[in-house]
Amino acid sequence: MQIYEIRIHGFAGTDAALALQEPLARLLCPVEDHDGPCEVPWGFTLGDARAADAPGSVLVLGVFASAEKAAEVRDRVRAFVGGAHPTVLGEAATDTFDELAEQYRLEQGQD
Repeated sequence: MQIYEIRIHGFAGTDAALALQEPLARLLCPVEDHDGPCEVPWGFTLGDARAADAPGSVLVLGVFASAEKAAEVRDRVRAFVGGAHPTVLGEAATDTFDELAEQYRLEQGQD
């Protein structure tokens, strides 16, 4: 288990990227006030466009998961956002999502 980033490219601006947070949150966690932890701890931030072929604002979804589960989440996100928003999975490039590992540990009772 480790932290991965799913970078969603191609937004015209910050507002467009931010507008996708809530729909993606419901994709990952359909019942907002459920009992117990989410299957995969997750969080959002905005990123910079690193790839010249994917200009514009970037929404970054951080997940703490196995490589297989992170790929499953990426595939679900990719299907949801469609071809207009290239979606790339990679290992976390910064410490932005470090709290997700701690969240997982606490929610699983691993004190």
